Amino acid sequence: MESELFELAEQLGRLLKANGKSIATVESCTGGWIAQTITEVPGSSAWFDRGFVTYSNMAKVQMLGVSPQTLENYGAVSAETATEMAAGALAHSDADVAVAVTGIAGPDGGTPEKPVGTVFIAWADKNGKAKVVRKQLSGNRRQIRAQTVKSAVEGMWLFY
Repeated sequence: MESELFELAEQLGRLLKANGKSIATVESCTGGWIAQTITEVPGSSAWFDRGFVTYSNMAKVQMLGVSPQTLENYGAVSAETATEMAAGALAHSDADVAVAVTGIAGPDGGTPEKPVGTVFIAWADKNGKAKVVRKQLSGNRRQIRAQTVKSAVEGMWLFY
């Protein structure tokens, strides 16, 4: 999995660099793993602007401007929150594009509506293009987090 993630990050870097773009990451359930994967690529400072780890709801509000009303109405693990996280990363960075993830990696925290493995990934750019997906992943905590990282990086590469 590590070599696959590295290859995806390299591909993403080539794409961003070729287009003169930079990226910001916002991570909740992955705890910085996306940023770590990206910064494994030599020269990533040319296209990686910054990463936010916003594990708590307060961090989402303070660092990214996520609306407390959104968190109350939809929860931290929702399409709405992921979308606001991505928009917040763009507003609070110099990046051209952003990816945001929020989810329930387990083993606890799931509900019938959002069981363990529920993840929302949002991508956005400064031109207003945005996409959000809900994924239902399986496995243990590490496997769910690894699949989330892969989907986030892969989706960004395919999105742009």
